[in-house]
Amino acid sequence: MRARDALGRPVAAGSPDAVEAVSEVALPPYDAVALARALLAEGRAFSAHEVLEASWKAAPTDERELWQGLAQVCVGVTHLQRGNRVGATRLLRRGAGLLAGRAPAYGVDTARVTADALRLADDVEGGRESRQLRL
Repeated sequence: MRARDALGRPVAAGSPDAVEAVSEVALPPYDAVALARALLAEGRAFSAHEVLEASWKAAPTDERELWQGLAQVCVGVTHLQRGNRVGATRLLRRGAGLLAGRAPAYGVDTARVTADALRLADDVEGGRESRQLRL
């Protein structure tokens, strides 16, 4: 696995900027959500995305949009952290679209995450100071 910094950018092996990689193996749903939340709180949205992406790929068909939506919202935050405002708004909105109307699951208030992702996208587009997103 390639070494990456906290924003998910590749760095040289042994770099002091490298952060601990997350497993590519899907965790049980509640564990995946808990780890993704902790990583987001640490400013590691890219790593949170990787955790959620593993869940998305392993999820039963009826849950894939939930995990895909959560992963895409985290990719949106990753783009924002990297200064890519256009990519951030696109992915935040795409993820919110997949989460919209879904029932809460695994301790995730999908309606709140949807609203927060859309509000964050609006803030980015409007040039306003953005806040951290929570799952």
